Amino acid sequence: MRRPSALAGAALAAATALVLTACAPEAPEEAAETSEESAAGGAVAGDDTLTIATTTDVVNYNPLIGNSRSDYWVTNLMYPHLLSITEDGSKEEFLATDWGYVDELTGFYEIRDDFVWSDGEPLTAEDVAYTLNAVKRDKPAGTFYGQMGTFVEESAEAVSDTRVEFELTEPDASLVDEIGFWGNVVPQHVFEPAGSVATFANDGSDGGWVSAGPYLLTDVQVGQSYTLERTDSYPLVEGGVPIPAQIVYRVLPDVNTEILALQSGEVDVIANALPPAQVEQLRGTEGLEVVEVPGLGYAHMVYNMDHPDLAKTEVRQALAHAADYETIRQVVLQGQAVSTGSSPLMPVLADYYDPSIEEYAFDPEMSRQLMEDAGYTAGADGMFPVTFRLLYSLQDAVTSQWAQLVKDSAAQAGIAIELQGLERNTYLAQTNAGDYDIYAGNFAIMDDPVTNFRLSYLPGGAINYTHVDDPELNDLIAQAGVTTDRDETIDLMRQAAQIVHEQVYDNIMYTQNLYVAHSSEWSGFIVKPSELLSIVHAESVASARKADG
Repeated sequence: MRRPSALAGAALAAATALVLTACAPEAPEEAAETSEESAAGGAVAGDDTLTIATTTDVVNYNPLIGNSRSDYWVTNLMYPHLLSITEDGSKEEFLATDWGYVDELTGFYEIRDDFVWSDGEPLTAEDVAYTLNAVKRDKPAGTFYGQMGTFVEESAEAVSDTRVEFELTEPDASLVDEIGFWGNVVPQHVFEPAGSVATFANDGSDGGWVSAGPYLLTDVQVGQSYTLERTDSYPLVEGGVPIPAQIVYRVLPDVNTEILALQSGEVDVIANALPPAQVEQLRGTEGLEVVEVPGLGYAHMVYNMDHPDLAKTEVRQALAHAADYETIRQVVLQGQAVSTGSSPLMPVLADYYDPSIEEYAFDPEMSRQLMEDAGYTAGADGMFPVTFRLLYSLQDAVTSQWAQLVKDSAAQAGIAIELQGLERNTYLAQTNAGDYDIYAGNFAIMDDPVTNFRLSYLPGGAINYTHVDDPELNDLIAQAGVTTDRDETIDLMRQAAQIVHEQVYDNIMYTQNLYVAHSSEWSGFIVKPSELLSIVHAESVASARKADG
């Protein structure tokens, strides 16, 4: 159980959205009588293969620079996180058993002593310290590095085999939780000789992979499959041995093909969320189970302010009022989504949620007036002399549908939108390059408001897709990151959300719980929030068991 100092406890309570918990059960002190016997419902770690469908290939085998969902799903089976997450966003034990602050400028993690890399090397605090220092030093692209703004470079030190301490540049009550959850721990003896963690491919070309998770990647057939074999032990499952002998990720072209493969028994699980229209259909299908996954994210559109037209507030406001959000939620989402009030502070974050921030009304005439206020004159055809390119992922079936509705409703306001649907990995690369006018997509987990605002709205933020740099907003976010008064933190974040809403630095469209499906022949899955975790996180996959047949 986590035992932060009194000062740390006050800081954590002040700057996090929810009280943290750290009460996950520890593995039994003694292993099962044989390596084959598991205590999970009497299941036996045998020869079964669990086949999981995905629509994307792995782009990065280095978990510190992962891009796609498949990157995350595959590498998480090999490289553990320090912390996991509950459905309300609070953090819980994973590799770390205790975490917090020694004082306001010193953080720590206490980790388990029973994790071992698949080549026989123990996973120790040295690996954790190396990972933290390397990410800060080498600046790999991605969320992990984006969380480390207040982490002092090269400050992480293994003060024992199981304890890491590190320094902060200023008080930051979100840092320990967020890098603990978002960052994977990598093996120092493998990554350090390879040089920069920002450029190390970790593609297995130098003799394969090393894993401290339940599975080890052993075979890659790009465009077809990724095969992982069970490791000798995994302390986070009952009995200490993963149950399925093998995990195979099958790459299929789209969700419809995935559903057909699940129905035919070709795959056992669909990793990505089901389109809402398919949920009820699959619920009534014999031999299949549909599982509800708590949502901690949202769908949104972001307007690239590097585009001269989109740098104008009135144009962004016109676009915001040119989308019919309720129709999108009812038609595309089948009523399975709710409004956030166009605010990045979602209702699930109850302490932070501000009901006074209201959703942008769908009003084409207001949009036309705003465009005229910005200096544009519509032609004889009723269209303004601008066209905006909206980027979205073809693998995202839901966004693909509502993108068309956004185009159609914007046309009613005289605004032309050109749709550009791309294969997911190309979409991510183009997003990171800033090659879009309007970005349409979703974030799977937005768990801590202060951290999320830093990443989304501060200059240089890893997901600042608007490319906004607003001094007033920057100051509010900075204040919220260091205050030790919870009520003040909430007030500052609400003020920041008001600015985001008024200036349309982000257009949050809805939040929703998700649904995934698996064969009824398999059970034992453990549900975690978001599509990134759902039922395909390491502990869940390693605990899954097939019915006797």
